[in-house]
Amino acid sequence: MLQEASTQKVSGKRTSTAGKTQKLVKMGLLVGISIALVYLIHFPLIPAVPFLEYDPADIPILIGTFAFGPLAGVMLTVITSLIQGLTVSAASGAYGIIMHIIATMTLVVVAGLIYSRNKTRKSAIMGLCLGTLAMAVVMFGANLVITPLFMGVPRDAVMGLMPFILLFNVIKAGLNGAVTFLLYKRISGFLHNNGAN
Repeated sequence: MLQEASTQKVSGKRTSTAGKTQKLVKMGLLVGISIALVYLIHFPLIPAVPFLEYDPADIPILIGTFAFGPLAGVMLTVITSLIQGLTVSAASGAYGIIMHIIATMTLVVVAGLIYSRNKTRKSAIMGLCLGTLAMAVVMFGANLVITPLFMGVPRDAVMGLMPFILLFNVIKAGLNGAVTFLLYKRISGFLHNNGAN
């Protein structure tokens, strides 16, 4: 009996370790997809502000957040932002990394917290909508404080662009949220399968 219990305990630890490893591998895959999407797809949404470019990089991060929780979403956001900011988006420098982390982290934390409490379609929609609104509000403040410091432009000039910035953030987060909603259930089985069977 003792030997059987010991064997089960060891087997349980191996299964747990294998599950954690697979989770990290899948999160790494989501980071890679996110960076590839930025490289392949980026274009201006609003002609008046062509420097504000849409990209679908937040979709894999949101999917990972729904699958693994808000903390995983934060980790995915930071890692993706750092790698992206040092490679495909290197021209934006530290400013781009900081703004990406603030924007995406706001979106995934709000959406992830709401969805994690009640994993239904209604909860997913509510989380994505409230996450989009939260991101727009937070980025309003972030642009007023951070953009003048890094870009050397007057705060009044940033305020003049704020209607476009708000619209851009709502459209970008809304599009990424909608695609996430459509894709998540299709691939959630793969993300949750730990391969233990």
